[in-house]
Amino acid sequence: MKEIYSEIIQFRGSHYDFGREQGRRLKASLTVRNREKQWKVRIPRFHVAEQEVKTAIQRFAPGIWEELLGLRDVLEWPMERIMMEFGGYRIGYKKSGCSIMTGKGFLIRNYDYMPKTYEGRYSFFQPDDYGYAIAGPTQRITGRMDGMNEKGLVLGYNFMHRKRPGLGFICCMIGRMVLESCADVEEAVHMLKEIPHRHSFSYTVFDKSDQTFIVEASPRGVEVRESNYCTNHFEILTKENRNHLTDSYKRLAAMKIPEAELLEVKDAFRLMNGVGQGVFSKQYRNWAGTIHTSGYMPEEMKTLFALGGDQEPVEFDFAQWLNGGDVNRSTIGGEIDTDLPFVHMDEGAFWTGRK
Repeated sequence: MKEIYSEIIQFRGSHYDFGREQGRRLKASLTVRNREKQWKVRIPRFHVAEQEVKTAIQRFAPGIWEELLGLRDVLEWPMERIMMEFGGYRIGYKKSGCSIMTGKGFLIRNYDYMPKTYEGRYSFFQPDDYGYAIAGPTQRITGRMDGMNEKGLVLGYNFMHRKRPGLGFICCMIGRMVLESCADVEEAVHMLKEIPHRHSFSYTVFDKSDQTFIVEASPRGVEVRESNYCTNHFEILTKENRNHLTDSYKRLAAMKIPEAELLEVKDAFRLMNGVGQGVFSKQYRNWAGTIHTSGYMPEEMKTLFALGGDQEPVEFDFAQWLNGGDVNRSTIGGEIDTDLPFVHMDEGAFWTGRK
């Protein structure tokens, strides 16, 4: 077992100043050093015009561009590198897993991916210039892999495939844009239909109405359905599915137990986070191991979070934080059954062309 942690980041102010604060934290960090080596294998070249990225971002969430400028000014990097690292537009993305279930008053999400990509940041950001405040774990610094905003809108995504990518945004930047700009599931569905998608993912959105919509999105089309469960296959855009979906259907069946609709939030969290329950995954070397389990309760405006399996979740009172009360801890700890390095805390969290 490997002990890991996520840093808690709390910030109230402008997007530009938030970018500067994150830049100060990133300077000379293991995350930056490891990512430099990752890029040498993953994306040897990156050529997107600055104006193209700026126009694409500002259409949906203008504050994020200001955040990128703050990062640039502190890190003193060329804008091309800032866009490559943090812009979330026309970037590659590796395969991953993930499982989501919703119930009365809650959404629970397992984030399944590769430790070498996990940056270990749980962010509370309340902007005073554009958009809604968001609580949740980050991906690629500016993106959100799941989260809840101040209106009680919750989002999480599930990987489908990387075939035939389009000229659009990757999943974590899409998650950030929707949470920052949308007040409810109707607005979120509308934006997800408008955003250009780089890869194929399902986006589950949930709010205080207890409505759950799953938006099946690919560069070639978007469809919407209602369901309380989502893993890693489309149910409408079936022609987009991968050939090997046994594990996806297996996790879906494990969530759809007869009593699942009657579960309270803590019991649902244990179902998703329990190592022997059939949903939690240990496939870390296959880019599909469960690193964290998140829970969101929009009506109560509270969030839950745990690193690793069979954990007692940490609970955050987001409503209290929005009213000025800081979280009284700096990190969240946990254990993962892997010897793979994590990008934010271990040397060597990169890969070669063979691995």
